[in-house]
Amino acid sequence: MKKLTEYTSYADAQAHFSNDKLWELFDGNREVLNIGHECVDRHAASGRDAVIVVRAEGADETITYAELAADSSRFANHLVSRGIEPGQRVAIMLEPSRAFYVAMFGVIKSGAIAVPLFTLFGPDGIRLRVKDCQPALLVTNDEKQEVARSIVGDSVLVFDRDFLASIQPLPSTFEVKTRADDLAVFQYTSGTTRELPDAVKHSHRALVTLMVAALYGTGLRPGDRFFCPSSPAWGHGLWHGTLAPLALGLTIGAYAGRFNPERLLHALSEHCFTNMSAAATHYRMMRNSGAADRYTYTLKKLSFTGEPIDDETANFVHQTFGLEVCSMYGTTEIGVVLVSYPGAPDFPVRRGSLGKAVPGTQVVVQDAEGRLCPVGTSGQLMVLRRGQWIPTKDLGRIDSEGYFHHGGRADDVIISAGWTMSAVEIENVILMHPDVLEAAAIGVPDELRGQVVKAFVVSKRAGSETFTEEIQNLVRNKLSQHEYPRHVAVVAELPKTPAGKVHRKKLREQEVAAAAVAST
Repeated sequence: MKKLTEYTSYADAQAHFSNDKLWELFDGNREVLNIGHECVDRHAASGRDAVIVVRAEGADETITYAELAADSSRFANHLVSRGIEPGQRVAIMLEPSRAFYVAMFGVIKSGAIAVPLFTLFGPDGIRLRVKDCQPALLVTNDEKQEVARSIVGDSVLVFDRDFLASIQPLPSTFEVKTRADDLAVFQYTSGTTRELPDAVKHSHRALVTLMVAALYGTGLRPGDRFFCPSSPAWGHGLWHGTLAPLALGLTIGAYAGRFNPERLLHALSEHCFTNMSAAATHYRMMRNSGAADRYTYTLKKLSFTGEPIDDETANFVHQTFGLEVCSMYGTTEIGVVLVSYPGAPDFPVRRGSLGKAVPGTQVVVQDAEGRLCPVGTSGQLMVLRRGQWIPTKDLGRIDSEGYFHHGGRADDVIISAGWTMSAVEIENVILMHPDVLEAAAIGVPDELRGQVVKAFVVSKRAGSETFTEEIQNLVRNKLSQHEYPRHVAVVAELPKTPAGKVHRKKLREQEVAAAAVAST
């Protein structure tokens, strides 16, 4: 009987998928399962590389499955020796590195709960999350230890070369004893520093569910060399970029340090990666770098997530890599539900769409009264879970061929003089302007219309009345007369969430603050 990893077509995905078949991809079962064993230990004898850490500065680092299995077991034994018990939280604030992967898998093997924290958090961001998860230990580097100690006291472990050397005498094996429903990871969603986002609590069993996104969202199959430049402090970088491909025994690439798009392009070429999943922002930055033509690539599958990708960037991807970049849509809370099936020869990728539902999942578009919206009509994207329709908090529509299209977050809708407009669609058109590198659109107060569109653009070109009119006319011609931005501001950069998404909420807050100052 074939495993799900042996099928590549869309038709086979619909015909052969079942939850039972997901379990056939693992050693564990519905009772006993450990993410550390599934992602690392069972591949230790394969002779393969597990992780290639691509650094913004300095030499790349390669970690084999055998090395990672041995050192993460030593770390698990170290945790036991210092009294860390199953179920206790261990926060890990490290860049992708040998230290990060050893600590994370060591924590998970031990039965404790790993809590990855973004390395660029300041004291407020760290303090909020530490107060929420109450870790028994915070693992970090020398640079961060002072601020860490100011928050958690002596419960700090500095993972450096000396520490790694100190645990080498410990046993290189560890007997995992977790049950499938035991908690394994607390994952904070990407919110602002001063607002505590929810911690999504994942059990070891979550790895099995994750494989739906791995097989059909990123198209992972045996033999892929997979790269994800997103930080493993966030859901995309950890679950889709790290745990899913390692569970299949693949070699993965991770990015450490300040993001440099040319450094990424060089790494894709040098290490012969064949599959990449990145944020839409990453592809846009690669396009804007002007460096893509300097390298050759072996990529066969591409996917993106986080926010829709604009047409100009999609064109760049196709021209550079000879591939259509495939959308993968979901949230940290509900998982991935809409995909474009990368690598499926019988699935036509439709640009601008979110694709279609993953096997075994129902997604619909509903109006405010819970009724199905007609084809082409926007409404709330809803997912059926345990007999109930769960809101994604995003708007969307479905076309005549069953493809879903994103309409933006529910709170990103702009209503002007009774017209409902999508910030995402307006931004997509603005990005068609050859001088616009990045764009964001929000609604700002207007006495006559209630709200009007204000666009923020990043450009090497200075702001001017002519530039503003060009952008306005572009939107008028591509969308409609009422959707053009009545205000345009050229800015040096756009605020973004730590996961790389444009932070429209922060732009709205800045506008409110500026209006308050102006009125005094």
